[in-house]
Amino acid sequence: MTMKKEWVEFVAILNREVVPALGCTEPVTAALAAARAAEALGAKPEHVCVQVSGNLLKNGMGVGVPGTGMTGLDIAAAVGALGGDATLKLEVLRDITPEIVAEAKALMAGGNVVIELADTDELLFAKAIVSANGHTASCTIARTHAGIVEVTKDDTVIESTPLAAEETSDDSWLLSVAAIYEFATEAAYDDISFILEAARLNESIASKGLEKDFGLRVGRSMDEDIALGLRSDDITSFATRLAAAASDARMDGIMQPVMSNSGSGNQGITATIPVTAFARRLGKSEEEMARALIMSHLISIHLKHHLGRLSALCGAILAATGSGCGIILLLGGGLLEVERTIKNMVGTIAGMICDGAKTSCALKVASSVEAAISSALLAMKGTSVPGSDGIVDDNIEVCIKNLGRLGTAGMCETDKIILDIMVNK
Repeated sequence: MTMKKEWVEFVAILNREVVPALGCTEPVTAALAAARAAEALGAKPEHVCVQVSGNLLKNGMGVGVPGTGMTGLDIAAAVGALGGDATLKLEVLRDITPEIVAEAKALMAGGNVVIELADTDELLFAKAIVSANGHTASCTIARTHAGIVEVTKDDTVIESTPLAAEETSDDSWLLSVAAIYEFATEAAYDDISFILEAARLNESIASKGLEKDFGLRVGRSMDEDIALGLRSDDITSFATRLAAAASDARMDGIMQPVMSNSGSGNQGITATIPVTAFARRLGKSEEEMARALIMSHLISIHLKHHLGRLSALCGAILAATGSGCGIILLLGGGLLEVERTIKNMVGTIAGMICDGAKTSCALKVASSVEAAISSALLAMKGTSVPGSDGIVDDNIEVCIKNLGRLGTAGMCETDKIILDIMVNK
């Protein structure tokens, strides 16, 4: 069967937005910019300066950098400049060694790694400037986490790419809840089975998160609570602790990639793990799981489109909303139940703030997943928050736009205050 024209674009959107990422994508962006700048320099950098937007600074301050045992944008930039592979994009730090980490720490100790707040209106921005032997090179990334827009050496532009289009216009946006549902339920399995790679990557990191003490141990703690009889080992608990454990490991800087969604590893985890957990416990087929994952990831992308890459609104609630919709498919629900799930989520935890990437993100993932499952189970019973309540609307697309408006225009001042609190501790 030939795919519908819009479905070809849906697959392209998934291939663009659901990609492997090693480490939190904000420090990885700094590392990628530094790695590409060092490559252009053609020598080992003696000095590294990375200028970043406020939102990128916020999300990169407190999260573990893979392979380093440290947190922060400075170590990410240093190891990226000294041993990163820019061709690997969001897996730029895949091949760093203990020797590179030691060299990076020495560079930092000498005061030769500097992180500055950039003078830019871009929410996602990083410009790395590296120098050695009297030469200087730079790499600028903007709008998307791997979106290199300019590379220079000694003031000569050697690479230039137009900025990615702003995600503000709905005129050319093909996704809608109804269109996503149709694609997820009717597309040929062979055309969507690629999404199972998300299950493989993210279930693997969840397993690691349950095996060792990472971060706040949110997932492992839930396992211990079950053994003590404080929690039940039901399907909701299973999904929640797996998602939290994956976030525990990722936020602590595990040297293992996850499948991200819309530039966020935690969003990729949250859009994937609850769905796979339900599929496993319910004994669903690979095809049923794939269709539910398609539903989850595309709903997450659709909601994120209205919010933007970085904002004061926690992205986990968007991804959890997607996973709730995927769970609906596994429970035998239809489009009506999917819409109810979204309304229930918008009517509950829509105001959760993003105060940077850090170990406590695992708690936010757990809270979001539990809310999503409750929302889906209520939806299956015919219950949803009415359109007369709060920012919810009977029209599901208007409801989603309301959420996006809250997280963008509505929380601009919140974003500034969060950053001010964080940088002035």
